Amino acid sequence: MRIKLANHIFAVRISWLGITVAVFIILINLSWWQLQRAEQKSVQLTQLAQQAEQAVLNATTLASTQQNFQQQSYQNQSDNQPENQSLDGLKLAASATWQAPYIWLLDNQIVDGKVGYDVIIAAKLATNDRLLLVNLGWIAGTNSREQLPNVTIPDQLSLSGVLHTDVTGMLLLGQNIESSASWPMRIQQVNFAVLAEQTAQTFYPALLYQQQQADFIYHYQAVVMPPEKHQAYALQWLLLAIAVLGVALAASHQGRASHG
Repeated sequence: MRIKLANHIFAVRISWLGITVAVFIILINLSWWQLQRAEQKSVQLTQLAQQAEQAVLNATTLASTQQNFQQQSYQNQSDNQPENQSLDGLKLAASATWQAPYIWLLDNQIVDGKVGYDVIIAAKLATNDRLLLVNLGWIAGTNSREQLPNVTIPDQLSLSGVLHTDVTGMLLLGQNIESSASWPMRIQQVNFAVLAEQTAQTFYPALLYQQQQADFIYHYQAVVMPPEKHQAYALQWLLLAIAVLGVALAASHQGRASHG
């Protein structure tokens, strides 16, 4: 099939036209998705900055703040309104007691090119029976996956860090918690509901990232990929989409239309 466009002749195959259009649409959608991710990251960073400016929570204010958020959530759901901000991004400083034997090793954590684990424990604050999950930081793995690293946890902890609620991550290697009768246990993701079911405990819906703890390395980043990088990827996908059209037009071009 031949098409005349702007005094130029193009030979078009229906099959190649369909492939070109499909690839173009996919690339445009990828570009749009990256722009949406950039906007989401911008909003998230703004919210985290606002939360960080608030007063540091302690054991008492953590409990009361969580109750307030739950009441607001119920009210918003009844009014068909979006939920207000949660504990995400708030700072906490409090004394706590490690609830032995609960130690989980979060798998596939890489620091400075080395593979290891983030050490997650359950801690009890002084004013509430609800437990708080604490990420103490990173520890290197052993030479064999059959052998977990030795972890020493003090009974008393002085917590100081940032709370985050969206910490589930990806489940890469099958089941979340490996079957084991001993502690520590290796896990693939921090899932509040799963860990609560496993331990028959009630947890705050947030994970505290301890910013300073002996024997462990703090490496958490609230936003791994900034909005600017998503925007760069969006431009990259857009340019690829334009390139696909350019290549298709060049390949099908048969020359200029003759006159007379």
